[in-house]
Amino acid sequence: MSKVTSIVTELVTPIVEEVGLELVDIEYKKEGSNWFLRVFIDNETGNIDIDDCRLVSEKLSEKLDEVDPIPTAYFLEVSSPGAERPLRKDKDFTKAVGRNVHITTKEPIEGATTFEGELISYEDGKLTVKEAKKTYVISQEQIDTARMAIIF
Repeated sequence: MSKVTSIVTELVTPIVEEVGLELVDIEYKKEGSNWFLRVFIDNETGNIDIDDCRLVSEKLSEKLDEVDPIPTAYFLEVSSPGAERPLRKDKDFTKAVGRNVHITTKEPIEGATTFEGELISYEDGKLTVKEAKKTYVISQEQIDTARMAIIF
């Protein structure tokens, strides 16, 4: 985690908790000549609306103006993580059981590093992912990226 995302995490966590939301992810990156600070929020129902985003954006913007942790100009965006939200925390994986996921691993498992299918279970840091023809058990430590997946 970069210094900027670490500071922003400290600033935004109390804000989202105060309004009954959850911090999903923070991204600070350069695209073209512009810097973007993206804050992804969610709630238990997965039904974030524009008012939720506006409220968090306004409160966070005030805090960022006070602390001023980013030396360059940037665009602040607050949004829902979308249908293919990242999975990072234990509760993310637990909520995803029974749904489709996309997992990439740091090292190959049975010759593969990409897995897409139904998350059958999540217990003790181990995911069981059922693809069309095979089922894999993947340790959370082996995961490079994990997200929800929409499979057509």
